[in-house]
Amino acid sequence: MEIDHSTMDGRAIDSHAHDAPIHEPSAEAGPYAITTSPVVPPLAAEAVTVGYGQVPVLTEFGVSFDPGEVTALLGPNGSGKSTLLAALCHLLTPSVGAVLLDGASIARMPTKVRARHLALVAQSAVIPEAIDVRTLVSYGRYPYRGPFGTGDAAGEQVIADALRLCQLDDLEDRPVDALSGGQRQRVWLACALAQQTPWLLADEPTTYLDLGHQTEVLRLLHRLHTDHGRGLVMVLHDLSQAAQYADRIIVLDHGQIVADGPPGSVITEELLAEVYHVEARLIPHPVNGLPTVVPLP
Repeated sequence: MEIDHSTMDGRAIDSHAHDAPIHEPSAEAGPYAITTSPVVPPLAAEAVTVGYGQVPVLTEFGVSFDPGEVTALLGPNGSGKSTLLAALCHLLTPSVGAVLLDGASIARMPTKVRARHLALVAQSAVIPEAIDVRTLVSYGRYPYRGPFGTGDAAGEQVIADALRLCQLDDLEDRPVDALSGGQRQRVWLACALAQQTPWLLADEPTTYLDLGHQTEVLRLLHRLHTDHGRGLVMVLHDLSQAAQYADRIIVLDHGQIVADGPPGSVITEELLAEVYHVEARLIPHPVNGLPTVVPLP
């Protein structure tokens, strides 16, 4: 199975990658160590129309992301959040427009070039049968390996660093399907880390996790940004968590951006009523004053 960790479900992508000359992003994605902050090239969607089959979800949609900010994508179900994330990592190809990385269309990049710059932690990734933690994390090295897995001199150290950062050292020989939900999510994060990409995209990374594991995963993602320099875009459903862990919040509704800015200005009672059709009150967090959403009964 070809894993591009812009393809957690193992689907082949980019059959037309070589149709045009390739302009690669100027930033070197590797061979920096995981613990070293990479140079993160700009990422943007430019007037993209993208969806499923003949049904567009986003139409002539544009947005750019600042690698210095953690960005959370919010909105009701079906608003276009996951569709946008899929387009950003080329799981979905726009029929119009382009996703640009350092000014270059990702659709025109070979799979391995793209996979050295963009990693996806998918919402419900399929775990290969009877695979142990270290082997799954090693799949993140696919973009750096030649035929028969050769040519990746730094791979073993990178994998070890990823396991350590995600606190999986003691679990590396365990079957992934024997782990808890929170542990499995850390395995996928370690796999994305082993990919050594400047950008990390996370699609609902806390889905199906209890509160303790949600907090654990969000803290780890935030630390990968603050301590290790990764550009980070996350799709989240919990507005209070988004306020705590994101610098910028983009709210989508019916495929359009309806709010964009820092949590304190974006999350309002009016927005909750208009977009989510929920009557709620906002309470300042006792530690940092950021908004906490309390729906009314």
